[in-house]
Amino acid sequence: MCLLVVENDCASCGNCFTRLIGTFTIARDSRTNMVPVSHTGLSSPLGATVYDGGVNFSLYSRAASGVELVFFDREDDERPARSMRIDPATNRTYNYWHLFVPGAQPGQIYGYMAQGPYEPDQGLRFDPAKVLLDPYGRGVIVPTSYSRDAARRQGDNAATAMKSVVIDPSTYDWEGDTPLQHPPARTIIYEMHVRGFTQHPSSGVAEKSRGTFAGLTEKIPYLQQLGITAVELLPVFQFDAQDAPSGLVNYWGYAPVSFFAPHHAYSSRQDPLGPADEFRDLVKALHRAGIEVILDVVFNHTAEGDHTGPTLSFRGLCNDTYYILDPDRARYANYSGTGNTLDANHPIVRRMILDSLRYWVQEMHVDGFRFDLASILARGGDGQLLPNPPVLWDIDSDPALAGTKLIAEAWDAAGLYQVGSFIGDSWREWNGRFRDDVRSFFRGEDNSVVRFADRICGSPELYAHKAREPEQSVNFVTCHDGFTLNDLVSYDLKHNEANGESNRDGADDNRSWNCGVEGPTHDPAVERLRNRQVRNFLTATMLSLGMPMIVMGDEVRRTQGGNNNAYCQDNETSWFDWRLLTTHADLHRFATMLFARRLLRPAEPERQHESLSQLLKEANKAWHGVKLNQPDWGPHSHSLALTSEVQRQKLMFHTILNAYWEPLDFELPPLDHEYGPQWRRWIDTSLDSPNDIVEWPMAPTATGAVYRAEARSVVVLFAELAAGAGAGL
Repeated sequence: MCLLVVENDCASCGNCFTRLIGTFTIARDSRTNMVPVSHTGLSSPLGATVYDGGVNFSLYSRAASGVELVFFDREDDERPARSMRIDPATNRTYNYWHLFVPGAQPGQIYGYMAQGPYEPDQGLRFDPAKVLLDPYGRGVIVPTSYSRDAARRQGDNAATAMKSVVIDPSTYDWEGDTPLQHPPARTIIYEMHVRGFTQHPSSGVAEKSRGTFAGLTEKIPYLQQLGITAVELLPVFQFDAQDAPSGLVNYWGYAPVSFFAPHHAYSSRQDPLGPADEFRDLVKALHRAGIEVILDVVFNHTAEGDHTGPTLSFRGLCNDTYYILDPDRARYANYSGTGNTLDANHPIVRRMILDSLRYWVQEMHVDGFRFDLASILARGGDGQLLPNPPVLWDIDSDPALAGTKLIAEAWDAAGLYQVGSFIGDSWREWNGRFRDDVRSFFRGEDNSVVRFADRICGSPELYAHKAREPEQSVNFVTCHDGFTLNDLVSYDLKHNEANGESNRDGADDNRSWNCGVEGPTHDPAVERLRNRQVRNFLTATMLSLGMPMIVMGDEVRRTQGGNNNAYCQDNETSWFDWRLLTTHADLHRFATMLFARRLLRPAEPERQHESLSQLLKEANKAWHGVKLNQPDWGPHSHSLALTSEVQRQKLMFHTILNAYWEPLDFELPPLDHEYGPQWRRWIDTSLDSPNDIVEWPMAPTATGAVYRAEARSVVVLFAELAAGAGAGL
């Protein structure tokens, strides 16, 4: 039969119009219901699509004068095994170049070579000698001789180029797996690095599997026992590890070259199909353990860098479409701080972002995304802030993404800061204000108590106006970017000399305190204080309103030696040292018990959409200082107490937060006759293990009318209904 194909596309002028893009002879297929018979192929879908009998390839390039599809037998071959010119007269429909290749199969290694003008002042940078990745390629393979420099220089780079791989996602057996969609009120996020989690020899993982998706799968029981409910994986899209200073590597992965392919080096299988299958095995195993998978995604820039950078894919296909260019067109706008900025609201790029997200949800079963420098996605093609950015609203409202956790890092490297004002109805935000204000309070800064009180109540100063649930705020004290929790209490200054930039890189505003000694120490008094401060931070994060997040290893005081920008340190600086589970077993116990109690919070369906402002309005709570009902909100105050009732669980809590450098005696509120005669102590971070946190049935009573909170400590007391009806937080 013949099919008349029309398409709506506003890539050229921004106005919707309809174009006749061609007629094709087609046949029916049980999986796709449509398969090209002629070699001209189809313009949709983009990328390499597997059909019975072959593969359809489709690529967008508006300004190219010619495109070749090249096949390789091996990733490091110096020349293609087969080269196919895509005829612009018969195989180009509008700006889409397409070709159906009979006999092609999953696992085929391929790339593109594009001809066109090299006119940087016009925003065009075609290089016909370069092998280019397919922007929609589902797999990438990297030769051992891969060279970023060769992609930067003139001349052929076939032997040293990354190449795409044909993947058929429909053949994987998910065995009934679906995304979990845990309630936000019962979500604890564990930000982690796939390689760093198991690369250290102490992980106990076999050498072949260390630092891979398979290695992480082996350690899932540890994550279950710890009690987290979601892992947030630092970038797992294929990235360029050579995008780093000379002699170092890009360890974190914020240097993407593909938005569809899992990172090849994270697979213990190095065959072309290995990474996609091994990633899906990991997701399936995590879901069976009740753990969600959130991906840290980078849609704000690519590894192609500035005007001196390599030609890997986008630059060599349609440079002026994919990137925001400076007015002179020869250079790139740099709102990301990495040399270039994707034009996320251009229709072609916007579609690619949506297609990528749908692919990872529908075909790879991930549960959510954390968007790196998400405020860049609010910028238009001229770099200015858009009042209603189309790409953000598309993501927010897409039915395929409904129920997916969407988390924004609501700032960018050029100074745009949108915490509390990020666009959309379903976006959650990394709350950088929580991080800063909680750090300030516990290190004893003046003028911190008012801000701290707001943060532990869900930051109503930022979010109450939005009528959103408390979990819109993602609360964290540390993340990959900055000090670890150990280093936050062990260093006053950053120590980034190993990064090769004379300690100029990394943030200077860390709000850290070394507890009296810079770096490691054998002084038992300093170590006790550091342990106490770590427990303080963990307790404040878990008990505050919002969605809590901790970073890999903070539960056992993982250190980076004071390096607060370890993006290029693929070594023991960044890896999880599993011996710390023995060294800091007391802290690991504290964290595990704290997380377990957090997961008993109520999450009834009818209350899941209760707004922060509603919750605070209905709450039965009272603020105190050392005297009941007399909180000190002054600039030199360093302590606070809060009494709150959890009516649904018939529980009363009294929390004392003493960031002062001396002990303070806090008056205890008398209990209502329903709650029995005395408070019971759940947490006192000043006490040694196992008394720092106790199981509720074993909780001792707090006798007397006052409680002495030691210097720099947090105390949590509770009381249950006299009849014993309390069930948990």
